[in-house]
Amino acid sequence: MGGTEGIEVIDAESGRDEEILSDEALSFVAALQREFRQQRRRLLSARADRQRSLDSGEWPDFNPATRSIRAADWQVGDVPKDLLDRRVEITGPAERKMMINALNSGARVFMCDFEDALSPTWHNVVQGQRNLRDAIARTISYEAPDGRRYELNEKTATICVRPRGWHLTEKHVLVDGEPVSASLFDFGLALFHNSWELLDRGSGPYFYLPKLEGFLEARLWNKVFLFAQERMGLSPGTIKATVLIETVMAAFEMDEILFELREHSAGLNAGRWDYIFSFIKKLRSHPQFVLPDRAQVTMTTPFMRAYTELLVSTCHRRGAHAIGGMAAFIPNRRDAEVTEAALAKVREDKLREASDGFDGTWVAHPDLVGVAKEVFDEALGTESNQLDRLRDDVEVSTENLLHLNGLLSRAGVSERGLRTNVAVGIQYLESWLRGTGAAAIANLMEDAATAEISRAQIWQWCHHHTKLADGREVTPALVRRIADEELAALRSAMGDEAFRASHYLDARSLFERVALEQPFFEFLTLPAYTTLS
Repeated sequence: MGGTEGIEVIDAESGRDEEILSDEALSFVAALQREFRQQRRRLLSARADRQRSLDSGEWPDFNPATRSIRAADWQVGDVPKDLLDRRVEITGPAERKMMINALNSGARVFMCDFEDALSPTWHNVVQGQRNLRDAIARTISYEAPDGRRYELNEKTATICVRPRGWHLTEKHVLVDGEPVSASLFDFGLALFHNSWELLDRGSGPYFYLPKLEGFLEARLWNKVFLFAQERMGLSPGTIKATVLIETVMAAFEMDEILFELREHSAGLNAGRWDYIFSFIKKLRSHPQFVLPDRAQVTMTTPFMRAYTELLVSTCHRRGAHAIGGMAAFIPNRRDAEVTEAALAKVREDKLREASDGFDGTWVAHPDLVGVAKEVFDEALGTESNQLDRLRDDVEVSTENLLHLNGLLSRAGVSERGLRTNVAVGIQYLESWLRGTGAAAIANLMEDAATAEISRAQIWQWCHHHTKLADGREVTPALVRRIADEELAALRSAMGDEAFRASHYLDARSLFERVALEQPFFEFLTLPAYTTLS
């Protein structure tokens, strides 16, 4: 497929992709890439420098150079009417049927995901942009193999879009000979194709920003917004963005992140699963930060509670929405007892968030919308949010955000926890390699974030010679033996022919690379992406 000067598109399905990858759209993406590629590169280099400092003994802390911003009295800009009430948000990949179900679910907001819940095959990425455009134009529909037809209800959720993070590239689009930033590609196409349609329909271009590690990365996004708005002829402040606080570094710079995005800010979200992964990754060199089984790292764990309470307090002081974390449970319609127990845990989790002052929360499945909505309806009453709850009682220190309070010695690491990490990691990667980025595994919706926890914990346990409850040390040999057993069980359940047709052997090989090899892979999606078409 041809393109404008300096832009090359690789492996485009020319007849079907031209409407999304038009010369005008690609020129807009290329303008973003040329304007901001050097700044993005410097920020990624700064991440690597900071990791070396952490490995050498430095710990995260509040930045003394930005103390005046934290101390000053300022507020973010006003948010549009359709983002005032965000009591329940549903997330999911930019996949046609799932998008329709999410938009019809009764949630106030749908986060259309090009990041952790989408396997970034070229087909998925381009088709996802087409699905997004059709959803915004309200022309989206889907006919299932059994003949059922899915269409939008009259009332649907407000759409936000999550582009891929700063660390990723889109290998199928080259600008001046190098792959374009995946962040700028996803954002640029979404804005170019949909901003005016959204505004005409009384909404606007709203985004979720993932994986930020500090205010300078938020500053770059703000520059991108200003540049894009001017180039598109949009009024200043038209773009609104909610930032996921899902790295331990960003937890120390929440004020500063909101400050950088002031007129574009729509709040912060507690991205709990990536936050746990980031905690392991960033502090991986230090034995005092080893975590127990993933199931034991709950939102009531002191360091997690400190992070979420600080988020609510920070947001409300600045007039910004605070959105709670993901409920990833998938109701099992064949096992009422399992579903009932899980829904009780979801309700408890949402009650804690509503009580803490969150303005809304996340769910991963339409069947959870009702539970979450009931909790927040009771907490909010006739109000749209809890911005007036300033949480002046919250005081969070560096120690609060980092101290584990003997969590490992109390909770421990079990063979079951290790086996779960191996099984989830391999099964998720097999799904991802097949092109499915949101995978139902053991009644949970797993995405790249939970797979990252699984492999990072194994790396951490091996690196620090962590012992299981029965005294055995977690070693690469033990991990490989468990992987053998898990794959043998899968082969037995699936049958030889189906197993050979799957991606399990490739997934197992990839999982062992990212879970066992030195040095630590910053993101499993980086080596995994090279295998996708």
